[in-house]
Amino acid sequence: MNDDDLQRELVSLPIKYLHQLAKGRIHRHFRLGKRRLIDCILALPSAQKMAIANDLQQISSVPKKSTTGSNRAQPHSPFYPQPSSPKKSHTSESTSPPIVLQDLLEGIGVPEPTAFIPDNWQREAVEAIAQSDVIVSAPTGSGKTFVATEAIKQAMASKQTVIYTSPLKALSNTKYMEFSEYFGKDTVGILTGDRRDNAQAPLLIMTTEILRNILYDATSGDLDLRLHTLGLVILDESQYLADPERGVVWEETLILCPTETRLLLLSASIGNPQELAEWLTSIRPNTSCHLIRHTKRSVPLRSLYLHPTGQLVPLLENRDIQQRKGYRFHPETKRLFNEYEFKPYH
Repeated sequence: MNDDDLQRELVSLPIKYLHQLAKGRIHRHFRLGKRRLIDCILALPSAQKMAIANDLQQISSVPKKSTTGSNRAQPHSPFYPQPSSPKKSHTSESTSPPIVLQDLLEGIGVPEPTAFIPDNWQREAVEAIAQSDVIVSAPTGSGKTFVATEAIKQAMASKQTVIYTSPLKALSNTKYMEFSEYFGKDTVGILTGDRRDNAQAPLLIMTTEILRNILYDATSGDLDLRLHTLGLVILDESQYLADPERGVVWEETLILCPTETRLLLLSASIGNPQELAEWLTSIRPNTSCHLIRHTKRSVPLRSLYLHPTGQLVPLLENRDIQQRKGYRFHPETKRLFNEYEFKPYH
């Protein structure tokens, strides 16, 4: 198959199949549009293009669109109109007109200042950390930092050392500035790979690898004096426990933490928090683990579709993304996507 034949075959495929062919062959292929993706495939070495030609035979049964004529077949995709089916009854919400862009953008901005009142789940987490380990699984922006700061206050009031870990040096630096302003600069220190300030402070910010190394040294007999008074360890972004490469650092840190030290795990994206809580209880039998699972977003998500021409339209018919309640794509998004997908390739 020469390049012209390969190009014709690629043009006839929906973009999702092009991404399947590009996976493992083209870096960051998921960011490319159809035209750019085809150009990158055609620029691959001959051996890889031959392999792609072989892969094309495996998906040859996929309905291909015709570049001419009106009776072209369309692949199954949420963006493509499907054969008509018997009409189903709809609620009043489903028959309401799709939202317009102006309504979607309305209300976005900085809200008016209001008095802060902790939610019930936040109070529950703060109370639980005094008696047990705690996992807080809550959406981004819902107030997990409030739980952390209140837990830090409790520990420091009892003359205990607190260690706050994060997976990134940039995030550690941000938390150092934030906590220095909140608790006082003399109270907060930071330890990362390239920064060491106020290392004997009662509240230490560090990457998880640094804490793991401190715990490693303790097991070899080189006991860090801070571990004598370590009362609380906070692991931010604790979903890194499942990371294929770095997850072992979080696992070892949890296993090596002193049993008398309370653990507070914070995350917005732990997929199995109940299993994690049970595992923590199994490796730390003298300490129970309390799970706080909050699912309601304080700041609703809104979605937009940016067409390659620069046109911006709502992605969905509704303004806010309704989690686990299904969704329908906006008619204008469908139209623009089909227009781009079926446009002849030059």
